[in-house]
Amino acid sequence: AFLKGLVLMSVLSTIRVPKPGDRVHKDECALSFASPESDGGLYVCMNSFLGFGSQYVDRHHARTGHRAYLHITRTRIEGGFDVEQDQYEEDVKVVILPDRQEVTSEDLATMTDVVRETHASEGFAFLCSGWRCEVCDLQENLWMNLTDGKVLCGRRYFDGSGGNNHALLHYQETGYPLAVKLGTITPDGADVYSYDEDDMVLDSKLPEHLSHFGIDMMTMEKTERTMTELEIAVNQRVGEWEVIQESGTTLKPLFGPGLTGMRNLGNSCYLNSVMQVLFTIPDFQSKYVSNFDKIINDAPSDPTQDFKTQVAKLGYGLLSGEYSKPAPDPGDENGASEPRGDQIGIAPQMFKALVGRGHPEFSTNRQQDAQEFLLHFINMVERNCRSGSNPSEAFRFLVEEKIVCQQSQKAKYTQRVDYIVQLPVPMDQATNTGVELMEELQEAERRREEGDLLAPTVRAQIPFSACMAALSEPEILTDFWSSAVQAKTSATKTTRFASFPNHLVIQIKKFTFGLDWVPKKLDVSIDVPDTLDLSALRATGQQPGEELLPEVAPNSSVLRHSAPVLDDSTVSQLCEMGFPLEACRKAVYYTGNTGIDAAMNWIMSHMDDPDFSAPLVLPGSSTGPGTTPTESLSEEHLATIVSMGFSRDQATKALRATSNILDRAVDWIFSHMDDLESMDVSEGGRSAAESEGGRDPPPGPRVRDGPGKYELFAFISHMGTSTMCGHYVCHIKKDQQWVIFNDQKVCASEKPPKDLGYLYFYRRVAE
Repeated sequence: AFLKGLVLMSVLSTIRVPKPGDRVHKDECALSFASPESDGGLYVCMNSFLGFGSQYVDRHHARTGHRAYLHITRTRIEGGFDVEQDQYEEDVKVVILPDRQEVTSEDLATMTDVVRETHASEGFAFLCSGWRCEVCDLQENLWMNLTDGKVLCGRRYFDGSGGNNHALLHYQETGYPLAVKLGTITPDGADVYSYDEDDMVLDSKLPEHLSHFGIDMMTMEKTERTMTELEIAVNQRVGEWEVIQESGTTLKPLFGPGLTGMRNLGNSCYLNSVMQVLFTIPDFQSKYVSNFDKIINDAPSDPTQDFKTQVAKLGYGLLSGEYSKPAPDPGDENGASEPRGDQIGIAPQMFKALVGRGHPEFSTNRQQDAQEFLLHFINMVERNCRSGSNPSEAFRFLVEEKIVCQQSQKAKYTQRVDYIVQLPVPMDQATNTGVELMEELQEAERRREEGDLLAPTVRAQIPFSACMAALSEPEILTDFWSSAVQAKTSATKTTRFASFPNHLVIQIKKFTFGLDWVPKKLDVSIDVPDTLDLSALRATGQQPGEELLPEVAPNSSVLRHSAPVLDDSTVSQLCEMGFPLEACRKAVYYTGNTGIDAAMNWIMSHMDDPDFSAPLVLPGSSTGPGTTPTESLSEEHLATIVSMGFSRDQATKALRATSNILDRAVDWIFSHMDDLESMDVSEGGRSAAESEGGRDPPPGPRVRDGPGKYELFAFISHMGTSTMCGHYVCHIKKDQQWVIFNDQKVCASEKPPKDLGYLYFYRRVAE
């Protein structure tokens, strides 16, 4: 013990005690998905608090010189098949590298006073600490009483799992009513239960109450399901839930490379589904997995905060097959039974924390929209791939919008960058409409309200051809300001593909707003095809003899200094919904007075812009809020932004929009990527002068183009009434076999519900 004490004393210089705000990674390796339950356990550096699996701990020691690591191993001993109810036996010791000398908690107790009084033992105690029921030592479903701080287990469920009722018994003995579920505490809140009211309640002073017991709410991560999630799990809606999850049949579990499940971290199924699909695409595989070893070797000192490292780690975890193994069944000690669909899988906690950091939605543990997350992740890929290959180019395409003034018959062409085709759902085109359908819907609704779980599911049948027609048909604009006639008039807008991407994403616009602006979901069935030919939707550009709307109006000198012509009724509607006046004016202006839906979409897409509420500045204005004369722009600021991979024109626009303030300009440019790229194309693309002059247009955003013929290879489905609740799963076609990925369950699909999907992924078919 004395010798071990001397060894420990020699490494004290590399040990420090965690302080408030320090994140201790004692559940997941920074470079792999090794955990305390994995073979070899997890080694937590007692200086950086980063965790490493056995294959990476020596590498970290060699790079940093840190010698003291807390070695945590957990062995499953009992519990139900639900991972969250599992119980583990934990073994913890300090390991001194490179000789791997071990120091146990018993060793610390017998060491000299000088060792025990050092912060080494304090750090050991901190890292080893874990919540347990004060009566029965249970480690799951724990509740802390907010009156006296007692940590006790929750109620026993009907099947005997869950807890031993000690938190409830404590309330009955003391009368202290409020308790918080420890595994649900995040910076956004937690589950708080009132035994007096026998219901969940809101604690408006929860941060102060937790702080009183030494818990910093801002550093906590969710580890257990909330009561709402448990309720959803128990009361899943019959019909849509069963069909999409294929729960009516016995599905064959699949294991191996590319067949790895992902654990649900609490409403993270939207992330799981999107990432499963993305890593079936060659661009993402080659960028992040093919050179995985090099990415890991080049990782910075804190890999948990490096985007490329964490994406590569996730991709390798999904494709390698290392974690695609059956989850242990405690009732089958000899391993004689058939494997179940659940896998050990991977739990992408670091990845989720990194990609959601700073985002008002994805940083929370609430359910989110898979389409919004896909675009968010693509945006992050764009930011981190300013040089080198960019896998998001697989989705990028150009859209041509043609607006024709109905009074002058002159046209205007613009192009913009997009990544997803949003397909409208024309409910009036349902093939099973009429009195009969309404009667069936009313009868099914009545039976469900009466608690009949066997009530039939009735949904509108919408032909896919009707959705495509709604996308391609001209849209009527009733309040279009025509530069040709210098007045409001009607116009038609036609949308076409200026390029076809390698991989096409189609979103079925199932989520909409009711008359009361409450979000709702359209319950529809659409016969989405396995193959798709969009060749007829390719843009043609300006036609022979067609005149263009003038870019500069005859009385532009007056218009430049007057207010833009905006639809006052649309602005008022948006303001009544609580949005800032200037943001509403921008929304109407930038969507060309095309109506409330377009303006609302603009607002939802730009709410995070730094200048969201800033005054609207007219194109051509020489002065005004957010503008700076070109000659006054800092060359140093321009050079800094250009060095990040942006063009000088883009840097100039960003600085003008932010009063020549560099930090604000960088934030602005990243939140206006689509606007900047479409600016490059539309301003340098296909003007009449360039077409007539025969000059090549300046380069716009990089896109891949080819034939418009595609085949379906994946789709993501949503179950539930809105994007804020419910569940996502994905189906992916692998080697001509459809596979369902339902979090940790990976199985061969028997009846892929292609008609109920939300996001559809197509790849180009070679001619």
